[in-house]
Amino acid sequence: MNGAQSLIRTLVSCGVDVCFTNPGTSEMHFVAALDEVPEMRAVLALYEGVATGAADGYGRMAGKPAATLLHLGPGLANGIANLHNARRAHTPVVNVVGDHATYHQAYDAPLQSDIASLARPVSVWYRSSTSGRTLPADGAEAVVQARTAPGGVATLVVPADVSWNEAAPPAGPLPMAPPPATVPVEVVDQLAKTLQTGEPSVLLLGGPAMGERGLVAAARVAEDSGARLLAETFPAVHERGAGRPVVERLAYLAELTAMQLQGTRHLVLAGTVAPASFFAYPDKPSDLVPDGCEVHVLASARDDVVAALEALADALGAPASVTRQPPSRPEVPSGPLDAQSAAVVIGALLPEGAVVSDEANTAGIFVPGATAGCPPHTWLTLTGGAIGQGMPVATGAAVACPDRKVLCLEADGSAMYTLQSLWTQAREGLDVTTVVYANRSYAILAMELGRVGAGAGGERANRVLQLAPPALDFVALARGMGVPAWRSTTSEEFADHLRRALDEPGPALVEAVIGGPT
Repeated sequence: MNGAQSLIRTLVSCGVDVCFTNPGTSEMHFVAALDEVPEMRAVLALYEGVATGAADGYGRMAGKPAATLLHLGPGLANGIANLHNARRAHTPVVNVVGDHATYHQAYDAPLQSDIASLARPVSVWYRSSTSGRTLPADGAEAVVQARTAPGGVATLVVPADVSWNEAAPPAGPLPMAPPPATVPVEVVDQLAKTLQTGEPSVLLLGGPAMGERGLVAAARVAEDSGARLLAETFPAVHERGAGRPVVERLAYLAELTAMQLQGTRHLVLAGTVAPASFFAYPDKPSDLVPDGCEVHVLASARDDVVAALEALADALGAPASVTRQPPSRPEVPSGPLDAQSAAVVIGALLPEGAVVSDEANTAGIFVPGATAGCPPHTWLTLTGGAIGQGMPVATGAAVACPDRKVLCLEADGSAMYTLQSLWTQAREGLDVTTVVYANRSYAILAMELGRVGAGAGGERANRVLQLAPPALDFVALARGMGVPAWRSTTSEEFADHLRRALDEPGPALVEAVIGGPT
């Protein structure tokens, strides 16, 4: 048995049975070994950023890692943006990167590169295997490291000769990753006393606290103590909708976050970190914690944040029942299509149990409000801010949850980073409906031009921020990759097209034209 065969069998025995691939020459023995291990599902992506983003979406929804298969340093480099997002989401990913044969690396062949320097900034663990004797154990260790709280990207580099040479037998699963740390009772009790002072307090949530159990515990704390309940701006997984506790997310714009936190004396962190501005702005603070506010850590990302919230609620003597979002839906609107009417249509039609991959950016500002009372659903956000995440994450989520409808809300500029996701969705028959908001601009950058003090921008500056002319034809692009698609220019058309896409299984795309130059 060669190294590739033993590695794949090891991954499967450790519970990793999906691999998002974009291989090259150095990975051919891994590819050949797929026929020997049919339990491993290989999903081809036409760009490495799709493979890494899909692994992120899969891990968020499956609660366990998928593997990637990337070609040398350049292939890894193409996938780094979405590995960055996965790192910020604490998503478990086993990131397998091929390398030149060990003896070939001395010749500085054209694709030779410093893989370690590329991988380490986005990885919680890194190892380059040196022998088939150790490769299976290295693979098992990668799975454990990826799953160790709070979760992350474990990168395993496999030189070509390690892959093709004889190897040790497959490794069985190593001992399970250690559980999240328990928050000491003293920390919980001290925070209960702090909240009972009645001073203005905010309980800021992130990570597992954004699941239903965590939200219920947090709502108990907030309703009993009077603390305000807020969530990090971009949670990895947010369970929301009718019947679930309501939590407001911190705003993206620093000045709006400052307004949300104004007057707070105690900021209690549960599974997240203190808020900071996404970017630096002239004469504006980077630290968004208000003056005079004390920051308290109930639980870090490495801790059992849900258990800590439940312990805090019990320490306060909080009732078990909490206020939950009542069911409601807007009516389908009529008339011109814009960002607000598009959001209303989505709120009217969002299916129960849907998984929403949200990279709508500026065009999606109205969607959270329009969908708040929809049937229970799961929301996935752009955790690391590196655009090009939405469509790959939707792809991976659909592989993880074949019984749930996946809705991808995508900005047109971001869509062009990883549009190849549509081809993978078509090939795999994935149940993903993509809405592309066509405002034909990088609208968020047009806004930021003024916010950073660069001025309004003249003709040449604004041309850099426009996506037309020529206008992108997402209907043609989608159909060219095997995905049915329609263009909507009115609210009625958008409702008809979105309803049709959601009702039919398999991938579909609706281009929602909401303005911009033609």
